[in-house]
Amino acid sequence: MAHDSNGPQSVSAVPLDLLRTPPPKERADAARNRAAVLEAAARLFAEQGVEAVSMDQVAAAAGVGKGTLFRRFGDKSGLAAALLDARERVLQEGILHGPPPLGPGAPAGERLDAFVNAYFGYLLEHLALVRMSETATPGARYRIGAYRFWHRHLAILLATAPDPDQAAHALLAGLAADHVAALLPELGEQRMRSGLLRLAHAVM
Repeated sequence: MAHDSNGPQSVSAVPLDLLRTPPPKERADAARNRAAVLEAAARLFAEQGVEAVSMDQVAAAAGVGKGTLFRRFGDKSGLAAALLDARERVLQEGILHGPPPLGPGAPAGERLDAFVNAYFGYLLEHLALVRMSETATPGARYRIGAYRFWHRHLAILLATAPDPDQAAHALLAGLAADHVAALLPELGEQRMRSGLLRLAHAVM
């Protein structure tokens, strides 16, 4: 996930396709090391939980030096972001070029429902990783390149709202990983999903 130094912003002038998370470009040896690290991290996170795994454990399991790991990913939140990249690209590709209603060709309301369902499903599947990437530093969520993609997509779908940019931010607030993780034990998956869909219809 690409980061920049700015907080929430309007990206209404930027084509959605240009906000898509790009695949990494790297040398063959660097790509092999990256793949080994991500495979080791995914396995360890699945076995022990994200919070319990150290960067030292990941480096040892991947067979790379700790310096290489820290230079490449920075910290565990950077590693979480890298693990999420491929999952995000799948969802982004579905939005841009997939079949309706998630992809083009369906009415805005149907596409909005499809996005909420698809993103909420993605979030539940990778909740610990998304939470780490979004809360690593204050405002980290809004500096993640993928956030701008989700926001731009929703602003397009919410074009009939009085303020599409604000409405998109409001809906995404309900999909923040920290928010979902805190309320999921109390409300449950179905109740949260239904509430998010009602919120989507309300802001539309």
